[in-house]
Amino acid sequence: MKRLGLGSVLLAVLVLASCTESFQREMKTTVSEFTGGLSRSAKVYSSDGDLIAQYEGKFDVQSSEFGNKVLFDVDGKRVIIYNAIVIVEEL
Repeated sequence: MKRLGLGSVLLAVLVLASCTESFQREMKTTVSEFTGGLSRSAKVYSSDGDLIAQYEGKFDVQSSEFGNKVLFDVDGKRVIIYNAIVIVEEL
């Protein structure tokens, strides 16, 4: 009887945890990592607000802890951007 009660509690915790936004974000991150990224658009702006470059494709994005470096691969080529404003949107 104790095993059934413990199993029910664990199942309830798993169901409730899967309903949270943080769990959904973590699942999207995991799927992205195993499938080669998400379809995204990245726009790079200068400090004046001028559009410098625009990228579109299926990629993952990594940023530095200081916010001055963004790194991703597009079409097999590595793109590293330093000290610019980068806006990444999921398509």
